[in-house]
Amino acid sequence: MLTRDDVRRIALAQPEAYEADHHGMPSFRVGKKIFCTIHQDLPRAMLKLDPEDQRNLSEGGPGVIEPVAGYWGKNGSTFVWFERIDEADLAGLMRMAWVQVASKALQANVLHGIHKGG
Repeated sequence: MLTRDDVRRIALAQPEAYEADHHGMPSFRVGKKIFCTIHQDLPRAMLKLDPEDQRNLSEGGPGVIEPVAGYWGKNGSTFVWFERIDEADLAGLMRMAWVQVASKALQANVLHGIHKGG
């Protein structure tokens, strides 16, 4: 079962990711854009996914992956219940979220092995 510390570790493993407060919640960003937050009261994280990926993943993972209610959810904000998912799957979703907000230049550098950071 994954913990908040596991989510934090996986988020910070993304290239140029850093942690910052977001309304009392830990958020993980790249280039000032949030790709993940960790809920403080419930065992869930919010990941910024492509809306089509969100739809497909939530249909395939009911009770584990679900859109955030309202406007934010329609634009890809997705809850992931981290106690109900394995580490490899969460790591894959985290990378998808990172790709949604990382600059194209950073993504190209990572793809071509130019970037050396975590």
